[in-house]
Amino acid sequence: MIPRGPDLKIGLWASVRGTILGFFLGIVPGMNSILTSFFSYDLEKRVSKHPEKFGTGVIEGVAGPEAANNATAQAGFIPMLSLGIPPTPAFAMIMAAMIIYGLQPGPLIFMENKDFVWTVIGSMYIGNVILLVLNLPLVGLWARISLIPYKFLGPTILAICLIAAYSPRNTMFDVWVAIGFGILGYYMRKRGWPLIPLILGMILGDLFEKNLRQSLSMSSGSVLILFKRPIVAIFVLVTIITFVLMVTLLRRVPKGVLKQDES
Repeated sequence: MIPRGPDLKIGLWASVRGTILGFFLGIVPGMNSILTSFFSYDLEKRVSKHPEKFGTGVIEGVAGPEAANNATAQAGFIPMLSLGIPPTPAFAMIMAAMIIYGLQPGPLIFMENKDFVWTVIGSMYIGNVILLVLNLPLVGLWARISLIPYKFLGPTILAICLIAAYSPRNTMFDVWVAIGFGILGYYMRKRGWPLIPLILGMILGDLFEKNLRQSLSMSSGSVLILFKRPIVAIFVLVTIITFVLMVTLLRRVPKGVLKQDES
């Protein structure tokens, strides 16, 4: 149950490498935990002195990807809170909830709502302690959840989602909207279309159009105003680097990995 001796040393260094890799890749928009786990596994296999043993349960092949997975989940808060750019659908939903309650993610949130930001950061430490306390004695119970047949688990999840859609305003219109988007999401998943651009467009589209109209009004319709300040050039450069990095990394992903559940 508890690694000792050489296993502890090997697993510790694998966790450190996975944490660093998962953290920096987690900042990149669109980089989910499935991808970072795969890249960590590939890294551990490359640095290992016995790569032929991977696939048989070696500890570094488990510790590294799991650490990368956890680091990615935490790192996504950085672009969401600082830039207002959610990197995954899960963070997009968190950002949508913040906007509903009048909290606008971005650089100003650290000045205007610093109590909220530090509460979120503090909750991460508290949450990790709680996870440690719960997972060690109850790991067997959590593992058995995966044994529940989906014909029972699926309807239960669907019922909870519909209740959550109905509860805020007690109207069936919200339920039908949830069902409609569920059908749309299922169709997009079957067609292999990514969900992130749709969610980002819904959340950021109105804000983007509002600021674009404001900028064009200030410049009498000239788009050159968008390229006169250094900060714009920095964002354009970051966008290009992110795009090139994503294309380069995705070429290394085996076929079928991207079709897994990205939520």
